[in-house]
Amino acid sequence: MSQIAINTSQNVNINFNVASVGERMLAFIIDLLIKIAYVIVIFYLFFNVLDLGYLLDGLDQWSQMAIYIAITFPVYIYPLVLESLMEGQTPGKKALKIRVVKIDGYQASFGDYMIRWVFRIVDTLFVGVIGLISMIISKNNQRLGDIASGTAVISLKNSINISHTILENIQEDYIPSFPQVIALSDNDMRIIKDNYQKALRIDDRHIINKLSEKIKSILKLETDPKMTERQFIGIIIKDYNYYTGKDS
Repeated sequence: MSQIAINTSQNVNINFNVASVGERMLAFIIDLLIKIAYVIVIFYLFFNVLDLGYLLDGLDQWSQMAIYIAITFPVYIYPLVLESLMEGQTPGKKALKIRVVKIDGYQASFGDYMIRWVFRIVDTLFVGVIGLISMIISKNNQRLGDIASGTAVISLKNSINISHTILENIQEDYIPSFPQVIALSDNDMRIIKDNYQKALRIDDRHIINKLSEKIKSILKLETDPKMTERQFIGIIIKDYNYYTGKDS
């Protein structure tokens, strides 16, 4: 499974697994079945339960088409509305544990979902062949709508719960040094700890220094000149666990 590196607002890269073409197609089929079910139900209500079929009598073809479009309108805006409300997911995507994200690391906006929705017209040409070809040949399995909006669809299946990645053993008599850490979120701390541990494994001093400077800049901290960057980051992680009660 290919991966995509997304740059976060903390200016660090996190690798995500790109959703496979098969996953995206299966999610599409689930959403399609939901839309078909809606059409069946709404037509049954319209013609059988409410018995409103007489409204079509005497109307020209264009007027009849307008009524059909009106009662099936939710089907057309289904992906746009649900991706906007569910932060990049539809019921099909949620079932397959995949999500639309911005490649630049920012939260996708309504405008991004709108671009994807508009390009769906092109992507679904020839029974979806255009979109399928685009996903197969593009680097990140992107259809034309993804490329135009700067988004990609990632898999969440192998993601680790954030609370599991920020745990740090601290002693009962531990005394914190930087109460400012409470300004950080769980996701901030996960990013800090993940990148710090990766840098330690390969002894990447440049990343450690850059990470230390970024933390100091965000929290507006001044430290003892004798304290090394490694010591500082280690304390930041422990302080966060201390103040948020996330100790193991």
